[in-house]
Amino acid sequence: MKRSLSINLNKIALIRNSREGNYPDLLAHADVCIKNGVDGITVHPRPDLRHITPKDVYDLSNLISNTKKVTNKSIEFNVEGNPFASKKNNYPGFIEIVNSVMPHQCTLVPDTTSQLTSDHGFDLKVNSDKLYPVIQNLKYNGIRVCLFMDPEEEQVRLAGELEVDRIELFTGPYAAAWGKEDIDNIFEKYLISASIANELGMGVNAGHDLNLLNLTKFCSIPGLKEFSIGHALIVDAISMGLDKAIESYIKIIKSS
Repeated sequence: MKRSLSINLNKIALIRNSREGNYPDLLAHADVCIKNGVDGITVHPRPDLRHITPKDVYDLSNLISNTKKVTNKSIEFNVEGNPFASKKNNYPGFIEIVNSVMPHQCTLVPDTTSQLTSDHGFDLKVNSDKLYPVIQNLKYNGIRVCLFMDPEEEQVRLAGELEVDRIELFTGPYAAAWGKEDIDNIFEKYLISASIANELGMGVNAGHDLNLLNLTKFCSIPGLKEFSIGHALIVDAISMGLDKAIESYIKIIKSS
C-alpha cells in the first residue's frame, strides 16, 4: 500500500518570523522537500499569523502548480485549520484562504489561538451541525475533506455520518505514551479507530509528534494513507540536514 509523507512547514515559517526579512526562505525549503521526494506540503495558517501567513499559502500553491507544469510531478497541497476562524486584521478567514487556492486536501482542525499547537480532535456530538455545510461546500469545490480526530470509536463513526473523505488521527497521546507501560493500550485505540474509519469508507491520515523512534510501530496500522510530519522532522534536520531527515522518514513510511 502506498503511504504518503506530507511535510508541515509551520516551523520554518516560525523561525523566519522571529526576525525581519525572509530568512529562512519558506519557498526554498519547500522546493528542497519536493526535490527530495515528499508527496505533499502541509501548512496551517492561523489568525494570529504566528507562522504561516496567507501570502505563504498563496505562494506555496503557485510553487506546487508550477512544479506540476515543469516536471509533471504532482505534489499534494494540504491546508489545515479551524473552519470557523473568521477575518481578523490581515487574516481573511480560513475558508476564504482555502477557497482562494483550492488545495488538494483541507484538514479541518478545532484549534484556537490560545493553543500552543493543535492538541485535540473535534467533538462531533457538539460540532456536527456546524461542520456539515462547511464540509459539503469544500467537497462541492472538489477539495478532499479531512477531519482532525481523537482515536475514539464513537467520534469516528460520527465523522462517517458527515461524509468526510478522510480523518486525521491526532497522534499526540500515542507519542506522549512512547516508552511507557500503557503504550500498547493506547496504540490499540488507534488501531480500532483506523479500522472503523476504513470500514466506513474513510481514508486515514495521521499526525502530531510522530518521529523516527515511534513512527515504525504506528506504520503497522493497516490502511493508513498519509502522515503529516513537521516539528520532529525539522528538529532532526538540524543535526542530519533536511535532505537526510526527509530520506529517513520516507524510508520508514514507504517500507514499513
